[in-house]
Amino acid sequence: MRLTQATVVLLASAAALFGQSAAANRLEDAATVFSEIMGASDKAIPQELLDRAQCIVVVPGLKKGAFIFGAKYGRGFLSCRKKSGVGWTGPGAVRVEGGSFGFQIGGSETDVIMLVMNERGAQRLLSSKFTVGGDASVAAGPVGRTATAQTDAYMTAEILSWSRSRGVFAGVALNGATLRPDRDTNREMYGKDLDNKQIVTQELAPPKMAERLISLFNKYSSRKG
Repeated sequence: MRLTQATVVLLASAAALFGQSAAANRLEDAATVFSEIMGASDKAIPQELLDRAQCIVVVPGLKKGAFIFGAKYGRGFLSCRKKSGVGWTGPGAVRVEGGSFGFQIGGSETDVIMLVMNERGAQRLLSSKFTVGGDASVAAGPVGRTATAQTDAYMTAEILSWSRSRGVFAGVALNGATLRPDRDTNREMYGKDLDNKQIVTQELAPPKMAERLISLFNKYSSRKG
């Protein structure tokens, strides 16, 4: 009986550690995706748009095969600008389902970045279920750090989106993708049950495993435009 109880405790501890490691790995992947994209001066997200964004969503490695069969195929993170306009909140976790990219090169995985450009879009993003292009307007974002953002589509869209597949980075209209809070991952990161709205509105500090991602957001967009 003692052996059984000890085994149960050991397995539970191992499961918790595995889950935490999985969340940490995804955070590291998200940070790497954002760093690589912003580090390419000729193919980065325009600085003007990043400085105006209310929230950032990074989803590393969306699975194309799962998209074909309509199953869950992506998990990523969001962060929103603090009320002061300086700095970013700790990340909230999201699950991504469905959607049409309009740009794929046959790769098995695609990295996706979304910028939410206004307060209305941010409120929709933090709801219990959010559909890109349905609940909020979406447009393919321009590429290039100094690319002009002064077009009607960029100025009026609530969300701008980009994807990277096989090294090619381009703007895509990510229509129909549904984002939901990933409360299991939030629990792994913060040690308690939280939805993304609580994380953002309470401006929770990022857990240690998320420090690199948030520091990159601060590095590339430290001010509100």
